Amino acid sequence: MRVVADIPNPHVKITLHSYNGKYILKLEKANLEQIYKIEETEVAGDEGAIALLDEEFIEAVVNRFQDMRDAFVSTVRRND
Repeated sequence: MRVVADIPNPHVKITLHSYNGKYILKLEKANLEQIYKIEETEVAGDEGAIALLDEEFIEAVVNRFQDMRDAFVSTVRRND
């Protein structure tokens, strides 16, 4: 897997990888991560993959991280 770009963002760590005909967007926050796989033929190169990271998408990702964190904290409390 080849790292194409580290994309600066104040809310999450974003890394764009290329592997086996796919772009892999890896977004990380604390101990959580989200991964999106995109066929290279679906976007116009590296810049096309990076363009997917618009404000609305990042907001949804950040909200999803909060939901993931809440779910994990809840299960830890229930099973402690």
